[in-house]
Amino acid sequence: MNWLNSVYTDGSKYFVSNPLPKKKEEITIFIRVLKNDELKHIILRTKLNGIEKLFEMKYCRTENGLDYYSCSLIVYETVLHYHFYLVTNKEIYYYNQLEITNYIPNELYDFKILVDYSQPTWVKEGVFYQIFTDRFYNSNPNNDVTDGEYTFDGHKTIKVKEWESVPLNYNKTFCLDFYGGDLEGIKEKIPYLKKLGVTSLYLNPIFYAATVHKYDCLDYFNVDPHFGGNKALEELTNELHKNGMRIILDTSINHTGSAHKWFNKDCSFFDKSVGAYHNKTSRERNYYFFKKNNEYVSWLGVSTLPTLNYTSKELREIIYLGSDSVVKKWLKKPYNIDGWRFDVADIMARNDLLQLHHVVWPEIRKSIKEENKEAYLLAEDWSDCDEFLKGDEWDSSMNYFGFTRPIREFVGEVDLFNKRNNLLNFNINSTGEMTQNRIKAHLCKLPFSIQENQFNLLDSHDVPRLHNNNNVRYEHYIGAVVCMFTMIGTPSIYYGDELAIDGDITTTEGCRYPMPWSKNIDSLDSYKLYSKLAHLKTTKDCLKYGGIKFFVTEGKVLAYSRFTLDELMIIIFSVDNHDQKVNLPLKNFGKDLVLPNIDLLDNKIEYKVVNDEVQINVKAHITYLINL
Repeated sequence: MNWLNSVYTDGSKYFVSNPLPKKKEEITIFIRVLKNDELKHIILRTKLNGIEKLFEMKYCRTENGLDYYSCSLIVYETVLHYHFYLVTNKEIYYYNQLEITNYIPNELYDFKILVDYSQPTWVKEGVFYQIFTDRFYNSNPNNDVTDGEYTFDGHKTIKVKEWESVPLNYNKTFCLDFYGGDLEGIKEKIPYLKKLGVTSLYLNPIFYAATVHKYDCLDYFNVDPHFGGNKALEELTNELHKNGMRIILDTSINHTGSAHKWFNKDCSFFDKSVGAYHNKTSRERNYYFFKKNNEYVSWLGVSTLPTLNYTSKELREIIYLGSDSVVKKWLKKPYNIDGWRFDVADIMARNDLLQLHHVVWPEIRKSIKEENKEAYLLAEDWSDCDEFLKGDEWDSSMNYFGFTRPIREFVGEVDLFNKRNNLLNFNINSTGEMTQNRIKAHLCKLPFSIQENQFNLLDSHDVPRLHNNNNVRYEHYIGAVVCMFTMIGTPSIYYGDELAIDGDITTTEGCRYPMPWSKNIDSLDSYKLYSKLAHLKTTKDCLKYGGIKFFVTEGKVLAYSRFTLDELMIIIFSVDNHDQKVNLPLKNFGKDLVLPNIDLLDNKIEYKVVNDEVQINVKAHITYLINL
C-alpha cells in the first residue's frame, strides 16, 4: 500500500482547532498519514506578510494505525493559505487540496482558512427544499388570481381550474397562468416537509409582480397579495422557526419588471394601494440605463426586464445599504428570513464599461451580515465562479458548475450549457474519472468553509427534471440523488421530485408542474429514497461536517468517501454496462478491512481483500451507500 494515498487534512474541525478563527488568534493545524518508515518530515508551507514561511509539523499521536502531526501559528491576514512538503530520504512530495506531486505546485489549490468569516453554519447541517409557490399548494382560494384580472404585456391572466392539469406552453399563457398556490399552503404543509427530512426552504420570488415566476418585480417591499401578502410571510417564517426550520427568499436585484413603479412602462394592473406611480422622467430614471434615443438596457434584451444601474447611490441605498432597504427589511422582525438567493447574480452590476460587481457584492454581503451573521448569501451562477467565493462576497452559488452539470452529464445527458449551442449539442462518454476531476477542480479552489456551503441540486425551476428524461435509467437517477445528498455542502430538493412529479423536458413550463398531492405518497419508492437520504444527511456527522476523498476507478464508475475521525461513508455510483472492481484502502481511514453484507440501499455487497485493500465488486448500474 502506498502511504502517499493516506495523507489527509482539510479545514474541518477535525483538522483545524478552530475552522473559523478571528484575527490574532492562534490555531493548530493537523495532518495524518498511514504509519510508515519512509516519511521523515512534514513541513507546512505558507506566506506571512508576503514572505514564504515553513513550519515543521510535530508528531502528536497515533490512532488506528494513522500518525497525526500538528503545528500552531497565529493568523493575522484575511486568508491563511498553505500546502505541505512530505520529505523522505530520497524525495520531496508536495500536497495541496487537489493532489500530491513531486514538483513545487502553484498556490491555486492551496488549503485555505478564512479569517473573520461569518459562515452560515446551519447550511451544511441541513436539507433545502425549493418551492415554486404558485404550484405547491393552494390553501386559500380567496386570494387566487382570476381570469382577466389584469393585462400584462398585452396578455390577460388565466386562472387554472384543475390543480393537476398540465401547464400550457408559454405561447399560450405567457407566464400568466395561475394555479393558486400560496404561502398559507406552504405553512399548512410544514408537517409534511418535516417528515420528509427538510430543514430549510428556498422560495422562488414572492414579491409583487405580474407573472407567475415573479422575477419581474414591481414592488420589492410587499409580498404579492395573491400569495397572502406580508402577513402570510410573517406567519410562515414564525411557524418555520418554531419548528426549527429556516427560510431564504429569492429575488432579482439585477432588474425589475417594466411595470415597476420606478419604471412605469406597463402598469395597467398595478394595485394603486401599494404605492404611487412615478414618471420615467423623475429621479427613478437614474435607476436604469437609458440611451439618448430613450431606449433602455434590459436583461438579455427582454423588454419587460429593464436592468438596474448601480452607479446610482440612491438605488444602492434603497436596495441594500439603508436600514430600511430591501435586503435588510426582510431580515428584520417581524419576518426574520434566514438569507437570500439572488437571481442572475453573475451579471449583476455589470454593463460593458461599467463593471461594479466586485464593489456591489461586498457591500451587499456587509449589509446582510449586519442584520444576521448567520444569514446565507446564495447566488445564481451556472459557470466557474470562484472569484466570488473567497469569503467576502457570496457564501455559495447555485452549484450547477461543480455538481449539477457534471453529474447530469455522467448519467448521459448533454451538458446543460452545451445543449444550447447546435455545434455542441451532443453526448460525450463521461467517465467516472472525468466527473471526479470536474467536481474536485471546483472544490479544491475553494476554502473548506466555502466548500461546506455549496448548494447542490439536480433540478430547479430553470432546468428539466432529471427523472423526466426517459433516456436516463432510473437506476442512474437513484445514483445522482445519492450523490446530491452525500456531496460536501447542502442538498436541495426541487418540490415534487420526491413524488416523481410529471414533467416535460422540452419546455420551461415542463419543470413547473403542480405538486401531485393526490398520489399515495408513503408508498412511492422515490419518496422513500428522498426521505431516507434526507434523514441520513441531518443525522450523520460525516455528511454534515466531514471531509471528502475520491477513490481511483475505471470506466463509468464514480466513488468517493465522506468521513470524520470515527465515521466513514462510502459512495459508489456505477452507470457502467459491466461490473467493475473498486479498491477501497480502508486502512487510510483507520478502518478494518471488513464491509457489511448489505448497504444502506439494501444492495448485497460482494468483496475480497487484495494487497491489503478491500476490493468490492461493483454491479453494473448500481449505486452503493456503505456506512462504516
